[in-house]
Amino acid sequence: MLLLDQGLPRSTTIRLSALGLDAEHVGDCGLATADDQTILDYARRRGHTIVTLDADFHKYLALSRATTPSVIRIRIEGLKAEQLAALLVDVLDECREDLSRGAVISATETRIRLRNLPLLP
Repeated sequence: MLLLDQGLPRSTTIRLSALGLDAEHVGDCGLATADDQTILDYARRRGHTIVTLDADFHKYLALSRATTPSVIRIRIEGLKAEQLAALLVDVLDECREDLSRGAVISATETRIRLRNLPLLP
């Protein structure tokens, strides 16, 4: 299950669902104003992968040496729902197994960078 953070289009969840992928938006599960740590805890308890524009999730995982949850950081501003859904399908096609074990991913227009958890200095 993908958990989309604030700043990402809510309608992406509809597009992902149409593609057979489970996704929810933090705004639809009562976390619209939650801090990053609360979102991390929520995702960890439910086995979700966080999708975000925010670099702080990677930082929190590195500092805590956590092994979950996985995080996909989108490093492209202004994506529409259909563009984001297509990018996430590509990321999942390439990295699904790593995400299931615990990983952080940074996705740009031209590159997918993956690091397995825990992040070590």
